[in-house]
Amino acid sequence: MFYLLFGVVSRIFSNSFLNVFQKLLTDSGEKASVINFYTYLGLTVIGLLILPCLVLNPMLLTNVAIMGVLGALGNYFIIKALSVGDLSELAPINCYKPVIAVIMGILVLKEMPKLFAIVGILFIITGTFVLFGKKINHSQALFYRFLALLFSGTEAVFIKKVILLSNIESAFLFWAISGLLFSLLITINKPLKISKVNIKYQILLILFAALMQYSTNYVFAKMNVAYALALFQMSVVVSVFLGVNIFKEKHLFRKLISSAIMIFGAVLIILN
Repeated sequence: MFYLLFGVVSRIFSNSFLNVFQKLLTDSGEKASVINFYTYLGLTVIGLLILPCLVLNPMLLTNVAIMGVLGALGNYFIIKALSVGDLSELAPINCYKPVIAVIMGILVLKEMPKLFAIVGILFIITGTFVLFGKKINHSQALFYRFLALLFSGTEAVFIKKVILLSNIESAFLFWAISGLLFSLLITINKPLKISKVNIKYQILLILFAALMQYSTNYVFAKMNVAYALALFQMSVVVSVFLGVNIFKEKHLFRKLISSAIMIFGAVLIILN
């Protein structure tokens, strides 16, 4: 139980801080596709270092390929969203991830939701309107964030399937390599250059992304995907405070209220 709790807490904080470094890099003029590529490159190196025993399974290939496409696109679009939007405003949208996971869980894993999950989804939608108000119809950042959410929320189901067919470490390496290959496709005909002054941020991003994904895999291996993603939504509060304090973003109270409503919805999905 202690290790599971530690995994959840590690995932919550590492996810928030990796978003900070993604935004620092885009604010410095780095391209989302280049940040995405070097992140997966670094993660592949780490995956090769931590891998004790590679598990291969003939059923893995399709799931790994789907996971790689979804992961690369999800990470790319969240970086794009952070390049044009506020971290503290985009973070609460992550509460939709359990909703995506519930839907995909029904379709792929046959995990059926009950009443609390449906009520939780309604709370999450309500929190979105509190957060954005009239801006909800014309926010480019929100559009990118929902695309990222769609891809990453669906990806979570395939990560769980790859873990079940292999193990935590193998799933990490498969995730990193497949993401690297598909992120490379996004960068075709684009120079893979990053400023020397930003290398430190890229390295920190890679380290936090590695911690985030490994802890995610560990938690996924121990519990239901939708429940795990609902617990991960506590990172929303951390991200809101980081956005306000590091990037001097505004409207802290409104963002905390909307986050509380959406997190409550996510908790109801847990109780499902």
